Amino acid sequence: MLYAFELSGEHAVLPCKEVFACLSMEGLEYREHASYDNCLVLDIEGEGIDEKLTFIAGRLAMSHHILKVVGICEVETDQIIGMCDRSDISSHLSEGQTYVVRAKRVHHHGDVKREFIEGRLGGSIYRKGFRADMKNPDVTFRFIMTDMAVLGSVVASIDRGAYEHRAPHRKPFFYPGVLMPRVARALVNISQVRDGDTLFDPFSGTAGILVEGGLVGAHVIGTEVRYKISHGARMNLDEYNADYSLLVGDACRVPLKSASVDAIVTDPPYGRSAAIRAESLHHLYTDSFAEMYRVLKQGKLAVVVSEMKVEEFAEKAGFTIADIFTQKVHKSLTRTFTVLYKD
Repeated sequence: MLYAFELSGEHAVLPCKEVFACLSMEGLEYREHASYDNCLVLDIEGEGIDEKLTFIAGRLAMSHHILKVVGICEVETDQIIGMCDRSDISSHLSEGQTYVVRAKRVHHHGDVKREFIEGRLGGSIYRKGFRADMKNPDVTFRFIMTDMAVLGSVVASIDRGAYEHRAPHRKPFFYPGVLMPRVARALVNISQVRDGDTLFDPFSGTAGILVEGGLVGAHVIGTEVRYKISHGARMNLDEYNADYSLLVGDACRVPLKSASVDAIVTDPPYGRSAAIRAESLHHLYTDSFAEMYRVLKQGKLAVVVSEMKVEEFAEKAGFTIADIFTQKVHKSLTRTFTVLYKD
């Protein structure tokens, strides 16, 4: 069965990586059918797919909607009209259910008017014996006009507004230079930490990553060398009722047992504005990566954000590089995301 993930477009790679990680966690087998601008179409197999996708939507940060695909065609008026008329919606809309049609054009793709599509497809469904309800429909159909036109019924939607409410400046304690909640959540998802697992951030700062980990049900542990920041982090974690342990301490000497955490997600200092209490940045990275490797369980993942290459430090510690991708934040800042695996 084909499903489409309507992506946020905030990043070229991160939204797809997040989707893949969440599907893997739920035991769903998938293969990539097509990848369009802001739309990823996957062929997904498994039991209870719709229910699992609804659960996944509660974790995702960089998607808008998950659709069960009705059809895909060229972004041309004749092709779209033909697909509207031919579409078999029997597995998407049951007798007596109401519907609404919403269309979206991604960036510059196509010149077909959104209003035309909504009216044309809505009329086609109406002629099949169904009743529209613009305010409270049972089923919402979305028509995404990107490199191709993708039509599907909404299986689940992501609550993007919740991440805006957790913006750093809206939390009880704010300190500049932190990850935005949607990025932090995506990285937590990529770490594949599960409800009840332990997530560790050795450079926890104001606890932005830990808050997102706590909201997916993980017990979160953080170390932070600066007392003032650690105190503020507690305020933030308390605000979101996280199950947490927060220590004022050194990431190079972590007071945790070996192989005691299920996932690591961290955003270490890069020497920009953070005060680095170590002999050098090289020393900080060498020793902290060794500690991350020590406390992580075998077969688990660590996700590290950095402005510098960290492969040397990771491999020296014993990690295998599972994935690397980048995000250009602005002209002078490019973030590198490195996913590490402990064999």
